Parts: sequence; C-alpha cells; structure tokens
Amino acid sequence: MAEHALKSPFLREAEARGYIFQCTDLASLDAAMCAGPVTGYIGFDPTADSLHVGNALAIMMLRLMQRHGHRPIALMGGGTAKIGDPSFRDEARALMSPERLAANLVGIESSLRQFLDFESSNSGAMLVNNADWLDRLSYIELLQDVGVHFSISRMLSFESVKQRLEREQGLTFLEFNYSILQSYDFRELNRRHGAVLQMGGSDQWGNIVAGIDLVRRTDARQVFGLTTPLVTTSSGAKMGKSAKGATWVNAAKLPVFEYWQFWRNTEDDDVGRFLRFFTDLPVEECTRLGALQGAEINEAKKILATEATAICHGREAAEAAAETARQAFETGTLTADLPSREIPAALLNEGIPAFRLFAEAGLVASNGEARRLIRGGGARLNDRPISDENRLIGTGDLVEGALKLSSGKKHHLLLRPRT
Repeated sequence: MAEHALKSPFLREAEARGYIFQCTDLASLDAAMCAGPVTGYIGFDPTADSLHVGNALAIMMLRLMQRHGHRPIALMGGGTAKIGDPSFRDEARALMSPERLAANLVGIESSLRQFLDFESSNSGAMLVNNADWLDRLSYIELLQDVGVHFSISRMLSFESVKQRLEREQGLTFLEFNYSILQSYDFRELNRRHGAVLQMGGSDQWGNIVAGIDLVRRTDARQVFGLTTPLVTTSSGAKMGKSAKGATWVNAAKLPVFEYWQFWRNTEDDDVGRFLRFFTDLPVEECTRLGALQGAEINEAKKILATEATAICHGREAAEAAAETARQAFETGTLTADLPSREIPAALLNEGIPAFRLFAEAGLVASNGEARRLIRGGGARLNDRPISDENRLIGTGDLVEGALKLSSGKKHHLLLRPRT
C-alpha cells in the first residue's frame, strides 16, 4: 500500500489491482510517470519454449503500462539463460544446448506476442534480447567496468543467495554472476532505450536493487524498481501449476479449452483477487464478482476463465471454449472441442478394464487412483456413471468414434482409437 496518494493512472490502477509489492522510491516514480511516458521492462529467461500462467502477472504489468501510455520492454534472456537464475532454486539449472535455446527464444517471443502490442508507434512494446550485448562482453572488460561496483558481502546477504548456500547443492561461481549480468542489463537498457523502471516478481528484489545501484554509481542516473507479489492460491499452491504440470499459454502445448478450464477451476476465495490480477475488467466489477456466494460464484469463475483466456488466445477462442464447457458440463453433449487423446485401437478391440482406461487416458496418475475414483462415483463414460472398476470398455462404447471420459465434474476428454 502506498504511503501517499498516488497520482499517475498506471500506479493507481496497479495499486488497486494488488500488483505492487515493493518499490524503491514510489513517490519519485509516481512523479516521473505523471511527467510523461516512462519506459520499463521485465526479463523473461527462455527456460522453455512457451510462457505459462506463472508468468501471467508480469505480463499483465507490461500490458497495464501499455494501456496507460507508457512503453514496456519485454527482455528475453538469450544471454543470461546461458547461466541460469539461481534465485530461490534448490539446485542449478541444467545448461541448454544452443539449438534448444534458439527454439525456446522463438517460443517465448510467440508467447509474448499473444499478450502485447509490438506494432504501435508510440506505446508499442519493444522486444529485446540481452544476448545482443552480453555475448560481446570480454571478461576483463566486465570486471573492470562493473565488477568493481559489486560488494561480495552485500551479494551474500541476498535472501535468494543465502538460501542456496544453506543447501547441499551450494551456489556455483557461474550462477553467482547472474546478478551482475542482470544489473548490466538494466544499465544497458537505460542507455539504449531510456528504461528507468525494472519490474519483476518479489524474488527478484535483490537483483533489481543491485541494478539500480550500478546505474547510480556508473551513470549517476535515477532509476526505479518495482516488484509484484508472489501469487499462490488460497490453499497455498504455487500459481500456474496443476496436476498435469505447467499451464502453458501456447495452444500447441495446452489446448485453449484446458487453459479456460484452468481458470474455471479457481478456488472460491481466489476469484476476486484473480479477476483483479488477470483480467482487464474494472476493479469495482472484480470486487463485486468476487463477493458472490453459493452457486453464483461459479458464474464469476466462468467470467474469469473467459476474460483471462481472451487476453491470451483472443475473444473468439475464449467464447468457443466457454461454449464447449457449457455443452460438456451443462447439457452433456459430446463435443469435438474437448481435449482429445488417442489410445491404441487394439486395446479397445480386446476390451480394457475401466480403471486401466482412465489411467491410460491420463485423467488419473495411477491404476490405484483410478480404482478409487470409480469406487467413489466420480468416473463417467459418455456422461454415464461407471460403477464397476473392472468393466471392459471396447469399441461398442464408441460414440461418434470417441469415448468421452469424465473425472468428477471438471475434467473431461475425448479418447479416440489410434490405428
């Protein structure tokens, strides 16, 4: 919460939505944003070939900057990814091959273009890769230019570093350089593009402050840092993870319907907060929807799912996913838009026990979990309950060439035979 009344529209809305966790000099940043457009950035290391829901709050901050007339920079870590950010990790990241890194960079760029407008001339987002300058650095040059401004004792005081040093894995010298390179990025973006604000998750606070200090020491310029809160669910789970793994924004890695369903499955107590975080709906409307009780909160969840999916995949795809859900959950219709998987046709020709089918389909993690699901009445085949876990399911159960399997009320898929 700000200690003074914020005046800039960006910071006012960011505060109202709960985006602000820490800021190095909120009053001065507020004044700078009132004076004119500000350029700010967030870094994304290409550790995979797609962003996921865990990156969503950072992306929403960049989108909010753009909506209020400021210029966001999405910095892809093509250089820093060759080291790996050690912040709050149990062990070092495995180093990527050049081919894997190049493929990941293409995927991250594609993900960012789903959310941000890189075409507008004024407040259009910029896409930058820190390999453009980090790959050209000589080690001696870096030590002389930047290394003299870093205190080892101060770096050891960073909470992320202390936690790693207390673990068996320890911290390699390679990873220890990450903070220096991230600081170098801030100075380089300030010099090249006038970036005066670095944003990131709360785990990046130490690295952001180090960059601010480097810019002040070497260039005598005032720059700012702002972090967002760590997002967890009411039950304490880390945002963006599910039983099936990361919730990817790339439709090739996760179907749009499953992305929509991720948001639809939000816990009741998180609905209002997630509406403020992950949609563009007015804050007052988010608060109203989040306060609904009983069956009405499910309608709010559908709005959350559709609005969040529209930001990522477009309005048409989001509404199609909502309609697929309505048909599958409310009318029991077999719809081709449900997530689909294949199973060897031979298994259906011979007949496969129901518990094995659910495990093979990936709706449960094991045969034992499948048996418990069926015994508990939570398994359905073509919208009809399965009571016998050993019942043989075969080609005679196919409807329009597929089996519709349901685990509880929220998880459905079409299983098709593969010849």
